[in-house]
Amino acid sequence: MKKFMIGGVPEHFNLPWYIALRDKKFNEQGIELRWKDYPGGTGQMARSLRNKEIDMAVILTEGIVRDIIQGNDSKIVQVFVKSPLLWGIHVATASDYKEVSDLKGTKAAISRYGSGSHLMAFVNAENLAWNLKEDLDFHVIKDLDGALEGLPIGNGDYFMWEKFMTKPHVDNGTFRLIGESPTPWPSFVIAVRNDVLENDPESIQSILKVINGITEDFKNLLNIDEIISKRYGQKIEDVREWLSLTEWSDRQLTSKELENIQQKLLELDLIESKTQEDRILHKIQKKS
Repeated sequence: MKKFMIGGVPEHFNLPWYIALRDKKFNEQGIELRWKDYPGGTGQMARSLRNKEIDMAVILTEGIVRDIIQGNDSKIVQVFVKSPLLWGIHVATASDYKEVSDLKGTKAAISRYGSGSHLMAFVNAENLAWNLKEDLDFHVIKDLDGALEGLPIGNGDYFMWEKFMTKPHVDNGTFRLIGESPTPWPSFVIAVRNDVLENDPESIQSILKVINGITEDFKNLLNIDEIISKRYGQKIEDVREWLSLTEWSDRQLTSKELENIQQKLLELDLIESKTQEDRILHKIQKKS
């Protein structure tokens, strides 16, 4: 058995990986794939790729594009979720902030610098025509649990996280949802370290074939809405809405999509310059 380690957030987007692991689909291909949860999100995973603690990651698109440009020795091998990520903009329930415009100049709680919550605060600020140097400030809270603890006591003024994963905390009165900000590109991609791609491209090919086979029919799995609802503590109607909005994929990012992401990162001063497509994307030959 060839051994590989993959990382991802412990969220419903990644349930297809758990199903494939549960059913030993990778073992059938001679691969022992182990999954590591990263509740801290993109920045935490990007660092683990750099440190060779994991071989591959299911990671936010804009976050890994930026980190590769900044020296992460990995490449994107395909899109995993092609639909946009719907970021909810949350405040503590007792907060005086009522509208997103009230947040101008306040502190965004972020998991870490370089994370999706950090980058999307810039995207949201630009959408609102804020001054990106004067109207943005940050407080690091590590993850969703850090925000749940920190926002009610003033450690950050607002928190951006995937809308449906935070919905139970809106329902129980910890957070208030005051706005939404969708990503203007596919939300999740699969990235693999370059040394792994060079040493064993066939195994990566096999891993992708297995997971793409699961996602292709994921929405049709028996009682999948109930399984997600129970596993992630979500109301069934929220799960059904999320399923209706979410689309998985087995294709690579297009040149146009990558150009859009790089241009946006450049405009927001989150990268110093754009880089060549072949430094970021790797084309995997699909297994028949």
